Amino acid sequence: MKNDMVPIEVCILTVDHDIKGTVYVAKYSNTNRDLTDLLNDKERRFLAVTNAEIIARDSKTPPRRYNFLKIHMDYILMVHPTSQVVFKESSKAQEDIKRFRELRNKLAKTKPF
Repeated sequence: MKNDMVPIEVCILTVDHDIKGTVYVAKYSNTNRDLTDLLNDKERRFLAVTNAEIIARDSKTPPRRYNFLKIHMDYILMVHPTSQVVFKESSKAQEDIKRFRELRNKLAKTKPF
């Protein structure tokens, strides 16, 4: 099964944590929306993440690292491929980073249900 999968390094945003790690998507797909398809799969309740690093936003504690982590889909606010963060020098990427930070600040001010 691992031969049919492709690793994607991601940043995952939850209410309390930023998580960096690797998720696996299908190698053979008809679309270029593999990560979106994975997240929108109604049968999937958890997202499997390998080489995970969890960073608590409201704490000065060092990041926690795990070889494998399952994250419940209901707690995921956003997933962003880290490969898109590589081009930080471009103005488009800077605008995306600014919008992401603004969204994260807005989300931090909202109360969970």
